[in-house]
Amino acid sequence: MSRKKNTILRHRFSQKNKDVFTKINTSIEFDKFLFNEDIEGSIAHAEMLAQQKIVTIAEKNKIISGLKKILIEIQKEKFIFKPELEDIHMNIENRLQELIGDVAGKLHTARSRNDQVVTDLKLWLRKDIDQIVSELKYLKKTIIRLAEKNIEVIMPGFTHLQTAQPISAGHYFMAYYEMFVRDVERFKETKSRLNKNPLGACAMAGTSFKINRFTTSKRLLFDAPTNNSIDSVSDRDFVIDYLYASSVCAMHLSRIAEEIVLWSSNLINFCKINDDMMSSSSIMPQKKNPDAAELVRAKAALLTSNLSSMLNIMKALPLSYSKDLQEDKRLIIDTSDNIHISIEVITEILKGMKLNKEKLLESASDGYSNATELADWLVKDMNYSFRKAHQITAKIVNYAEENHKKLENLSLKDFKQFDKNITDKIFPKLNIKNVVFSKTSYGGTSPLEVIKAIKKAKKEIE
Repeated sequence: MSRKKNTILRHRFSQKNKDVFTKINTSIEFDKFLFNEDIEGSIAHAEMLAQQKIVTIAEKNKIISGLKKILIEIQKEKFIFKPELEDIHMNIENRLQELIGDVAGKLHTARSRNDQVVTDLKLWLRKDIDQIVSELKYLKKTIIRLAEKNIEVIMPGFTHLQTAQPISAGHYFMAYYEMFVRDVERFKETKSRLNKNPLGACAMAGTSFKINRFTTSKRLLFDAPTNNSIDSVSDRDFVIDYLYASSVCAMHLSRIAEEIVLWSSNLINFCKINDDMMSSSSIMPQKKNPDAAELVRAKAALLTSNLSSMLNIMKALPLSYSKDLQEDKRLIIDTSDNIHISIEVITEILKGMKLNKEKLLESASDGYSNATELADWLVKDMNYSFRKAHQITAKIVNYAEENHKKLENLSLKDFKQFDKNITDKIFPKLNIKNVVFSKTSYGGTSPLEVIKAIKKAKKEIE
């Protein structure tokens, strides 16, 4: 197998790289996605160098013209990426030298690949976060519409996957809305924290050239330059923040995906998924499988693994830059691909979801979900302590269960076996719909509260 020579960075060495070294050292296959940001940062750097009279105006113009030609080549897929040149930075610099000659070498004055790659990553992540936030906004709008259509649909609420209390289906969906609100906040906070410019930190010590890092910061829309050159090139907190925000968001998507899988099963039959988001079996022609939701569950595990990998890469790195950090691009691009498709899939499933309202109401009426209301009534009307009310109610539920009756179908005589003070005023309280409508505390499941929550959400999202 032939060995190729990196003509830019091999002057110190007397031997060519072995193929196995090139194979492990090159990152072009997973960092070439940064081409736009690399050129954007390079143009800003060239402009600053000219402003500071480190290069001439003519040299700057020649460099920028060459960079713009390279951008068009890449966009038109006419650019040849060379693994022996290691990464996106050296591939672009090498091509720039081919286009404009030795003046291309002046572009790398007062910078290093170490500060260059962090700048590229931050520029790319800002854009990706904006896209994620936009997609989450659409998902939140989809959830609001679904909640609004199902405000008075009664369903069972669960704890421990056991029937707990009846709730509004609209209230249920708005719970996921709140999760995605927090996800948006996390992504925005990540973007805010990363928006400091590392360009000019160079390899790790800064530079003796009279550069102006505030100029490049303004040109690239950073809030300010980073404060410490060592931290600038060795910091990947912003990557961890991004991977963490994505992992939490993916976890929320996985939770709703899990419920979609459960709800749409023949055993539970709470909802139907549109055929355009289902697949079938290779052997069982009757099957309609929620594969898309299942894959969202799996992708959450991949994103969590990417976060764990990045933390493990960082945990023992001495200052400042080490080549271990090259692996962050793999984790970022994999996370980005998976979080985008996961958001899109869940949005599309929810847009076409149809609730089985009769089944939901029937399930809410089972499992003694109105038992808490009985206990609460004993406290409010009989002035019992809640612990005493809880004990009496538990005995009544046992009796109803043994006699295969619902609480609302017991007679007054049945109730009085357990407490003679119980009156027929209890019966309206045990009606499932009344139970749901009674939960009027702020953030509760009463339709009135759900309507307020939806109005608030609509105002926030706009």
